[in-house]
Amino acid sequence: MSSSAVAENLRESFRAIAASRAPGEARELPGVSIASAGVTFQMFNAAFLSAPVGSENELAQRILLASSHFDARGIEWAYWVCDHWLDGRARLRSRQVFESHGLRHSVDLPGMVAEHVAPPVKPLPPIEVRRVRDAAARDAFCGIGSVCFHVPFPWFQEVFASASVWERFVGYVGYADGEAVSTAATVIGGGAVGVYNVATLPGSQRRGYGEAVMRHALAEARRESGIARSVLQSTPVGYKLYERMGYRTVTKVAVYAS
Repeated sequence: MSSSAVAENLRESFRAIAASRAPGEARELPGVSIASAGVTFQMFNAAFLSAPVGSENELAQRILLASSHFDARGIEWAYWVCDHWLDGRARLRSRQVFESHGLRHSVDLPGMVAEHVAPPVKPLPPIEVRRVRDAAARDAFCGIGSVCFHVPFPWFQEVFASASVWERFVGYVGYADGEAVSTAATVIGGGAVGVYNVATLPGSQRRGYGEAVMRHALAEARRESGIARSVLQSTPVGYKLYERMGYRTVTKVAVYAS
């Protein structure tokens, strides 16, 4: 199922980051996957459902399992929930159940899939795209992400500081007239290419840079892996672009933070 590809790739992206850090940890608990980077930015200390949930009580048990894991380590964390795992009343009542266990709703993200990306509807702008391989590119990637996702730069840098993270979490930075303006990243998992960190600095938006860097990242991933299917979680800003590129919504990803 395409919704399962979204969930599996999302977990794989967090595992890639967790595996790159000494405090990182990946564990499988009953019905719960843990992929924690052990960082200040709590969104990267993550829990995921890994099996269907049929009732409110079952959902509460999965929350308590993850909560016990992170409480024992004394770190802030987040639960990333693809709603196709939730059946019936468990889906309708999920927000109340999470909030009753001290997890506030942070954001809902459409989980989208494209079997093949549609061609551009208009010519893309010229842009130099460099793969993240050195400290300068890492800093550019983190700087753009910090601004666009409203996260302190040291938090973003902590997540992506290790050179080893860029072996599985493949990042790209786009340069216009020599200035870093846009980013995208890919992760292979769940039979799909996952697209992450698509961002463009405010002063350079609406010029096609984000789409150009994203298409470059997807082309490289397909060349290296042979996989055409791609998945992503969309922000409201990017939704119309992704629809034009051929993506369709197959699930909703809700994020709850401690």
